[in-house]
Amino acid sequence: MQKVITDDLSALINILPSHICNALNEQPDISELVEVVMDLGRPPEARFFQREMIIVPQDITELDLEYVVSRISSFGDDNRAGIERTLHRISAIRNRKGTIVGLTCRVGRAVYGTIKIIQDLVESGKSVLLMGRPGVGKTTMLREMARVLADELKRRVVIVDTSNEIAGDGDIPHPGIGHARRMQVPTPSLQHAVMIEAVENHMPQVIVIDEIGTELEAQAARTIAERGVQLIGTAHGNTLENLIVNPTLADLIGGIQTVTLSDEEAKRRGTQKSILERMAPPTFNIIVEIQDRDKVAIHPDVAEAVDSILRGHHLETEIRWIDETGEIRVAKEMPASLEKAPATKVKKAKEEKQPKLYLFGVNHGRLEQMAKDMNLSLDIVNNPATANIFITSKAYYRNRPQKIIDAEAANIPIYVLKSNTPNQMRQLLNTIYPSDDRRDPVATALEEAQSAVDQVQSGDQIVELRPQSAYIRRLQHLVAEQNNLISESSGKDPNRRVRIYRQGAKS
Repeated sequence: MQKVITDDLSALINILPSHICNALNEQPDISELVEVVMDLGRPPEARFFQREMIIVPQDITELDLEYVVSRISSFGDDNRAGIERTLHRISAIRNRKGTIVGLTCRVGRAVYGTIKIIQDLVESGKSVLLMGRPGVGKTTMLREMARVLADELKRRVVIVDTSNEIAGDGDIPHPGIGHARRMQVPTPSLQHAVMIEAVENHMPQVIVIDEIGTELEAQAARTIAERGVQLIGTAHGNTLENLIVNPTLADLIGGIQTVTLSDEEAKRRGTQKSILERMAPPTFNIIVEIQDRDKVAIHPDVAEAVDSILRGHHLETEIRWIDETGEIRVAKEMPASLEKAPATKVKKAKEEKQPKLYLFGVNHGRLEQMAKDMNLSLDIVNNPATANIFITSKAYYRNRPQKIIDAEAANIPIYVLKSNTPNQMRQLLNTIYPSDDRRDPVATALEEAQSAVDQVQSGDQIVELRPQSAYIRRLQHLVAEQNNLISESSGKDPNRRVRIYRQGAKS
């Protein structure tokens, strides 16, 4: 399997100041250049696939930055610019006054033949979502998928190109997308609107979208899929599990809701009364997790995979890779937690896999109180490098700070809380700490309140419940109110509790 790479590398190097340009051209592995970093007051750096280097010892000056900016297109709201008819991307760093103090000049490459490993999925007509860490090649693969669909399968393909990263800068798209059409997006906040416009105005059979990252974009993607249009896209996150716990993007896999079962149904299923279930059919039928440039993990039926994960089961994942001879290999891989192993090894692995949580933009005290109510002991670490679970809020995740980017690059699972509410935190902890023998504390507390109601209605004067958190006490008060009984909280935390009685029964 031969891959053909085109990168117009000279176009990027020629926008750089002459002393940097000359030094780069002398490098024997110049064809493996990934990006050039120019920060004010620091020497310029070059990053290759296998190494990094200081290009020249002289510090970057304001004149150097101005020289580059004058030779490229204008920067958009996302601080990205390009070079016309190429795939190169130049990103700016600004100071508080808006002045550019740094540039990242990234090489854009069109790689023909990169989707052979998943071409059968692309040709199936089903919607495909690509996931993977930054820099693994999602956009490169997306571009090639658009070309194959438009040129080889003769389908009407429209690319919604927010940062001109798929089809290059300028009004004429890069030949890497073949005969696919490209719609540019004036500002990233309007990507969802252009997605809908593409369907309504241009009658595509396929819509290609890069970096679905907001709730509006996820909703637009669902609208497009419901109209029978094939979707090919990428999203933030490395794995399917990342989407399940991300409230912003969960709609892409059908959305997640909490359902309370009856006693009989919970017993029949062998689960707790409060469970998580998928709300609707997934927007994307297939998810491809790009693990490396020549290795992918595939979930061919997203609905089945999500349902299995929510029930605590894990299906075998299809792994495809290209071996040394260029042949495609396929294997089934069982999640490590389900592989058979001696009991001592299982115990040791379980100890090693105890969740180490790093909280970023999350209320520590509230989460610890909820864990206490659920009889859980949390291991919260101060250094994200030592964590195996990264927990953040929706607002922080949307802003994409460096810590979140680093966590994704390190392949650390990221759990996103829609809000810092007790209910959201309880759902999160139930996801991270699943247990068949640990009862849901909320369900237990509500059952205790209902039992107290029954006792009062049977003649008891006052029934006092066990101490609970403020959130659970509010739910117990509702149980009393729904049964036309009086309730009050008494005592001081952590021993504050609810008392339930009839009107006039309190002495």
